[in-house]
Amino acid sequence: MHVTSSQFSDRAKDAISNEQLQAGLFIFGKIFPLLRDATASQLPEFEALRDNARDIKVHTLQNLGTYLEAFEARVTQAGGRVHWARTALEANSIVERLCKEAGAKNIIKSKSMVTEELELNDHLIGKGYDVVETDLGEYIIQLRHEKPFHIVGPALHLTAAQVSDTFYEAHQKHGRTQKVDDKVKLVEEARIVLRERFKNADVGITGANFLVAETGQIALITNEGNADLSATLPKKHIVVTGIEKVVPTLDDMAVLLRILARSATGQETSNYVSLYSGPRRERDADGPAEFDVVLVDNGRTDMLGTPVEDMLRCIRCGACLNSCPVFTTVGGQTYGSVYSGPMGAVWTPALASVSSAAKLPNASTFCGKCEDVCPVRIPLPSMMRHWREKEFEAHLTPSGQRWGLGVWAWLGQRPSLYRAATNLAGIGLRLIARPRRGAPVASWLPFIGKGWTQSRDLAVPKEPTFLSQYKEGRRR
Repeated sequence: MHVTSSQFSDRAKDAISNEQLQAGLFIFGKIFPLLRDATASQLPEFEALRDNARDIKVHTLQNLGTYLEAFEARVTQAGGRVHWARTALEANSIVERLCKEAGAKNIIKSKSMVTEELELNDHLIGKGYDVVETDLGEYIIQLRHEKPFHIVGPALHLTAAQVSDTFYEAHQKHGRTQKVDDKVKLVEEARIVLRERFKNADVGITGANFLVAETGQIALITNEGNADLSATLPKKHIVVTGIEKVVPTLDDMAVLLRILARSATGQETSNYVSLYSGPRRERDADGPAEFDVVLVDNGRTDMLGTPVEDMLRCIRCGACLNSCPVFTTVGGQTYGSVYSGPMGAVWTPALASVSSAAKLPNASTFCGKCEDVCPVRIPLPSMMRHWREKEFEAHLTPSGQRWGLGVWAWLGQRPSLYRAATNLAGIGLRLIARPRRGAPVASWLPFIGKGWTQSRDLAVPKEPTFLSQYKEGRRR
């Protein structure tokens, strides 16, 4: 997975100064959490379902091999094939081989974060295949050569005017020479162009929200219906999915379904919930003649038994992104990874490396809101803290920060010196930050305090201090 997370700080500055993006993020950060809370409050058993969902995922991960083998057996029994891919390279090579077997030229895809992670589109296009995304948001960012802005809404950061410009440039070769600005007309135009691609597709590639071990079925949960067209119209259906998506039974999947849409978009359920098992049967009127499932590891088994194993419980709802004060300030593309927000801050170092994604676990206030809203109760802050510790152990933390933390830790073990140092620092800050004749002596700090005061006011410390209040409280 190619990541550019080292540029997080520079991109964050650009995002904060982008007034259009900030206006969109403000609305986005308010509406989705409100919708989630409203639908959750209408379901009295919502918190109990979260506990049940967590337990299902924990049990599945503890018996992952057993359930994956059971899933493979059921798929084979139904006439499909299962392929195992240890790495992104293997997964892409398998899909390429399957497309070649089908004599394919035109490929349609539905939204799939795993294929984004594998960079499957780039691989297939590089081999000469014509690949088009069919989810509207994914289609737009494919035309713009961008990464997804949000795990659920990949193009939420764009205005109708920007989409209009993109379509006008891209659709002229399809005979759409008139520029369209109206949102409804833009959707109609995309539908007309994509419909031709559906009709001419040789292979349809989808992801899977869940894999059901007891039946060998895959579940697709969408709002647009394009995934169902991708799965049923072409003569070959290829499913590319992570191994952590398996659940033991249909009943278990039903539990996860009840919290997925509520957590993601505040819906009671998605518009389309479809289950597929194997290729077309003799009695079926239509459907794909071939059904292949590519199970992708790509670093997931390395997470088992580690402090970040619980991340494999993730059902990709995006609730942690919607509630994160950092994500709703800088947006998804600032992260430089297909996975953004709190879940991306844990996934990206696990799948790429700590050195390439060290800034992401640090992009958190540790307010704990992400864990509060996670439908499967993933302890995201503690896992981000784990990656910060790994960053520190690998000496990737800036030297100023390391020295500062070292001095703080040294003082913390010497209470008298700590109190003396904090008292002196408080006196010094009051001298330079308290206004004189309407203006403070200084409005920023040098050295290790420079980064803090670049984007914040240099506040005058309040009195009395916490320690003095604490002592006073003990005397009472």
